[in-house]
Amino acid sequence: MRRGRQILKDVIEDFAREEFVAHTLNVNCAKFGRRASRILITGGEDLKVNLWAIGKPGALLSLSGFISPVESVRPDSSEVTIGAGAASGTIKNIEEAKVVRTFTGHRSSCASLDFHPFGEFLATGSSDTNMKIWDTQQKRCIHTYKVIPNELMCLNLLLMADGLFLVWDLTAGKLMHNFCLHEGPVNCLDVHPYEFLLATGSVDTTVKFWDLETFELIGSSGPENNREYFELVRILSLISSNHHISGIFVWKWMTCFL
Repeated sequence: MRRGRQILKDVIEDFAREEFVAHTLNVNCAKFGRRASRILITGGEDLKVNLWAIGKPGALLSLSGFISPVESVRPDSSEVTIGAGAASGTIKNIEEAKVVRTFTGHRSSCASLDFHPFGEFLATGSSDTNMKIWDTQQKRCIHTYKVIPNELMCLNLLLMADGLFLVWDLTAGKLMHNFCLHEGPVNCLDVHPYEFLLATGSVDTTVKFWDLETFELIGSSGPENNREYFELVRILSLISSNHHISGIFVWKWMTCFL
């Protein structure tokens, strides 16, 4: 398996991006589908989840019915259902455009969620500092993990307000490593689907790239506009980022080495 540093050297250097209006109010979250990386799901302050085909001007599908702003979205591995986090965690069927499951139990809004890749389970994280594991078939919480008194923004890693973020092995229940090179709070991250490569975004307006085999910093981009969310995509090595406006920006990685 190639190391993260070599991956960064191999990505396309020329800059390209696409901008489009995704919601009538602020865009809170976005997620690419993993199967072909041509589907983008967005959630916004307008209480909607929109489904897009990359390169197409209009939304393929718009899901409504939420009672609070959508703060997190995630497709399952089949891309038939979408998990959306707002006041509660909700699973909606794309083909039928209807709610399949609703999960309540967090004391605050659901800031992050993720499907288990091999089973009928869903993990949710909230600003109530709890992470919950749900059985999606039985509609019940099977585990609750109390974490440090900071908002749990991303699952598997704990993001802290002082620029630190911690990597945990949830199976073993132990801390693997802590990172501390951002100069501001870390508010988004993503792991490459095939390589040991992690990217983190911070309010210090930088995106940093890490080798998860050695836990070394291997690259950094920015500072640019505020990074609220981004996503690594397997084919074109794209990153998307939303700002405090109603748009989504998509661009190719810029190679930036230490």
